[in-house]
Amino acid sequence: MRAPRPAGGITRRQRFLRDRTLLLMTLPAVVLLLVFSYVPLLGNVVAFQEYDPYGAGVTGSPFVGTYNFERLFLDNRFWEVLVNTLVIFFTQLVLFFPIPVALALLLNSVLNDRVRAWVQGIIYLPHFFSWVLVVTVFQQMLGGAGLIAQQLRERGFGGFDLMTDPGFFKFLLTAQSVWKDAGWGVIVFLAALAAVNSELYEAAAVDGAGRWRRMWHVTLPALRPVIALLLVLRVGSALNLDFEQILLQRDQVGAGAAEVLDTYIWWTGVRTGDFGYATAAGIFKGVFSVLMVLLANKVAHLLGEQGVYAKQ
Repeated sequence: MRAPRPAGGITRRQRFLRDRTLLLMTLPAVVLLLVFSYVPLLGNVVAFQEYDPYGAGVTGSPFVGTYNFERLFLDNRFWEVLVNTLVIFFTQLVLFFPIPVALALLLNSVLNDRVRAWVQGIIYLPHFFSWVLVVTVFQQMLGGAGLIAQQLRERGFGGFDLMTDPGFFKFLLTAQSVWKDAGWGVIVFLAALAAVNSELYEAAAVDGAGRWRRMWHVTLPALRPVIALLLVLRVGSALNLDFEQILLQRDQVGAGAAEVLDTYIWWTGVRTGDFGYATAAGIFKGVFSVLMVLLANKVAHLLGEQGVYAKQ
């Protein structure tokens, strides 16, 4: 008895021959992904070793089981760093995430194309700045010897130094992220708005809907799937704060306010040489991020959105 032909009327070999050019084009990307993303995963074995990078190496270092994870979970400093990381993340999520949506809605309502292109160029530009330049600009504006503090002192008011204030640090990070990346985040929402059928706006206008009602009943529903998808991905990267941004300012405000999981892993792994402990923290971070993505995606399904993947 002959096997049934696959859907589409061609065999797997015929499909392979048909798509061989596309497969060859994707081969370099697949090789890069394997070399730089999957092969390094083998290094996670260090979390279960008493790793000696200068002597025995990975193959000769003794296995210690879950000893490094036990040290991690019994370390009060680790939990303090985790809480600090989550506090900074949720501050940025609440204060930063709505801004690209609002900017996209404002830009979409500008009818003059030249003005809209000019504004887009201005707000995109900081995304291409390095964190060194961004921190320097804020230092010159909000530092103790910055422009605003000097102007206040010349007019008889007391100066301030927000760049070294531990209590203001999470808001400072959010302000820097907004200035640098809010304009870049607008791109996705503008693309989603471009796909909205203009006849919906015309039909709403015929029914007497003003600008705000059209935004509420047409624009925002069109953006909801994109907002839900980006929000799920953002929650999944809760422990991935900008390493360079925080490391540059860590010494100014102190480790108590500025230490996050990434800088803690770097400090314990690279600076103190405790690679097994740092790798265990890195594995915890990866597992925690996956759980956050699954939880956020579940919430998106409960709210009627598709999320990262469709509900089966």
